[in-house]
Amino acid sequence: MPTESTSQALAILRDTSQFSWYVIPLLLIVIYVYAQEADRGNWSRFLAGLAFWGMDWFNEIWNSLVFHFTQHAPVWAAPGDTAFLIFIGLNVEICFMFAISGIVATLALPKDPKMKILGLNNRWFFAILFSMLSVLVEITLNHIGALTWEWSWWNADAPWLLFSVGYLSFYSVCYWVYDMSSRKKQIQVVGGLYAINIIAIAVLGGVVGWI
Repeated sequence: MPTESTSQALAILRDTSQFSWYVIPLLLIVIYVYAQEADRGNWSRFLAGLAFWGMDWFNEIWNSLVFHFTQHAPVWAAPGDTAFLIFIGLNVEICFMFAISGIVATLALPKDPKMKILGLNNRWFFAILFSMLSVLVEITLNHIGALTWEWSWWNADAPWLLFSVGYLSFYSVCYWVYDMSSRKKQIQVVGGLYAINIIAIAVLGGVVGWI
């Protein structure tokens, strides 16, 4: 039996009548951010941003599968106001936010990948810092009802899963791709991640309808 918040999310899932025109300028902002990095030749930052975004798509796919197999609730749902709910826990606003989050995260990095901050490698320092800040934002969103949690192991009382699975993995992969010395390897990693996501969405969503 789906929870109330899950039922609310299902009621607007991929409902095009929810559309609002502010989606268009948001899309243009995302395109502008990536176009700027491409124009400057910052391909490591460009690909790192895509890696971060790809990690979010991966998380949203398995989150949707949790609901499919339990028929109770996803790990997180986004039942609130939105211009379009893509997956049960992913609306278009969240999608665009994560699209540029990786770009922003790399802007904070020192040029020296070996530099230490408070005894930690700066990549790990910022990955941990941004993950903690992201968890605080998510807890706030949950508090106001924009994101809902229904499972006892995924909430503010057990923030380590939100921290590690929800965000640290995103920032770690983003920085890993950013620091790769080989452009070919960067493209292979990002391309592989998106290949997995695209195939999963096509099969699990388009063919069997699980997401």
